[in-house]
Amino acid sequence: MSKISRRNFMKCAGAAALAVAAAGALSGCGPMLDVDVYFYANGAKLELTGNLGDVMKESAQTGISYIRSVGGQYDIPAEFFQKNDIHIHIPEGAVPKDGPSAGITMATAMLSAITGTPVRADVAMTGEITLRGRVLPIGGLKEKLLAAKNAGVRTVCVPKKNEKDVEEISGEIKKGLEIVYVETMEQVLRVAFCEKKE
Repeated sequence: MSKISRRNFMKCAGAAALAVAAAGALSGCGPMLDVDVYFYANGAKLELTGNLGDVMKESAQTGISYIRSVGGQYDIPAEFFQKNDIHIHIPEGAVPKDGPSAGITMATAMLSAITGTPVRADVAMTGEITLRGRVLPIGGLKEKLLAAKNAGVRTVCVPKKNEKDVEEISGEIKKGLEIVYVETMEQVLRVAFCEKKE
């Protein structure tokens, strides 16, 4: 994770999401979405940019609510959310983005920025998040796995309830991918976070 020094102390983190957008549907391959998260001492706002639709914005709100509920497990001070703004940006703002499938990615990127724990560069993920950190199934999985493979990703976190969908996808697409089925955010983070050095 990189650190950027400005007048207000700022930290940043990123993670990779799998999504299907209009351009991806035309090409038969969904795009990889980079999710960037910054936080800085200012107030208590959640800012979302990158031409995001309402469902994706709600996913981000759900993600931050989940993180608030488990903050004690990650030694996040209770006052952190009252003293810091969090900014989530998904690049390529000219391309509209919507849907719940980046929910677990946005939550992972936010927790990474807040705790200073880097996310593995070879991991991508897709899944809807609930307030309790459960991971719900999504659609368009074939295109998302193809996008991951084309981007050189090695490991993909996929909702457990999408296991039957994965079984129906061509072995050629899945070849070289480690597909990890997840039901909770705890499982996602065990895969996505780099091990902290002692």
